Amino acid sequence: MSSQPRPTQRAGPSVSTTVTEEPPLLAVDNLHTTFTTERGDVPAVDGVSFAINEGEVFGIVGESGSGKSVTALSLLGLADGATVTADRLCFRDEDLLTKDEAALREIRGNDISMIFQDPMSSLNPVMTVGEQIAEVVRHHGDVGESQSLFAELRRKYVTGTSESSASWQRAVELLDTVGIPDPADRANEYPHQLSGGMKQRVMIAQALAGDPDLIIADEPTTALDVTIEAQILNELLDLRDEFGVSIMLITHDLAVVRETCDRVAVMYAGEMMETADTRTLFEDPRHPYTRGLIDSIPRTDDDREWLDAIEGNVPDPTAKPQGCPFRTRCDAAFSLCEEPLVAYSAEEPGHRTWCHLYNDAVANDGDEVQRVDDAEAKQLIQEHEASDDLVTPQRPNFGGEYR
Repeated sequence: MSSQPRPTQRAGPSVSTTVTEEPPLLAVDNLHTTFTTERGDVPAVDGVSFAINEGEVFGIVGESGSGKSVTALSLLGLADGATVTADRLCFRDEDLLTKDEAALREIRGNDISMIFQDPMSSLNPVMTVGEQIAEVVRHHGDVGESQSLFAELRRKYVTGTSESSASWQRAVELLDTVGIPDPADRANEYPHQLSGGMKQRVMIAQALAGDPDLIIADEPTTALDVTIEAQILNELLDLRDEFGVSIMLITHDLAVVRETCDRVAVMYAGEMMETADTRTLFEDPRHPYTRGLIDSIPRTDDDREWLDAIEGNVPDPTAKPQGCPFRTRCDAAFSLCEEPLVAYSAEEPGHRTWCHLYNDAVANDGDEVQRVDDAEAKQLIQEHEASDDLVTPQRPNFGGEYR
């Protein structure tokens, strides 16, 4: 990959099939992450399940406080002070929950790497960016050098340069790979000398240093202007196309998801609300929370004076509502929403919704929940479709086709 200028816009993602015969690269089933505080146990992640395939960009989207970042940290054993459990947490069929810290350190960087939210706080202010990338290369890259940072710094300050080392040369190559101009010169600069977009590219270069199979990008475009945001997202997609690396993209921005992701999971209050391939999610969103997020996206072809907003806030994790955590903000909530959530599958393969509105084997009769067969359920739903207790969700009108 060269450092030639890249377009600031690119076509939408090439939607992958959601059903694959190959085992997933990463499989997560019923993940729970609980923090113990003075106020009691806090379930930051509560029963999350998803899978990421080879060469796929998988998005996790939701408001702040939805548990997206904690989910990512839990995968890597970095959720300090938390108890992490799961029915299954496997990378290439290896159980990550059985790994000790030494084994996890080998996986972090070599197999799975992470781009953290704020590059300014993640980069060391007293080391050049080249030194920081070279350090990762020595620990995780195949350059046949000592892993001692002290040895590298001694080489620099005794001989006056580290530019002859293989790890330094690899660091320069990585800076060029992520599109930083004059990479040999930039490698000698400190983080404060670089723009926000440049610092984010340095973080991407660090993530690539160990040649990982999966990169977790946690809000990689936060605080960047739209032009730089598009360039960074394009850079990630270029890396996927050239190296076949899978990407788990964490964001609160559905517009970013629409342009970059093959599949997406919607999270709220530590729980899954909906998963689908990206095209399906935007053309046929089923969960009321998903529809609310999509309706809040600004559009240039819309004559609305005000954006639609979801009233209320994400609940305190120490006092989540019983049943569906979104029911206290949902206009379509009815009595069954107080019951534990289960996943309902749509006709589209891989499209699942954790919402009782799609339980076509349940009819609501006042305060009684009566389970019936499919035929009777359809008849009862037709009879009660105008009632206050049973709300039939409708596909929203986006004012345009999926792009």
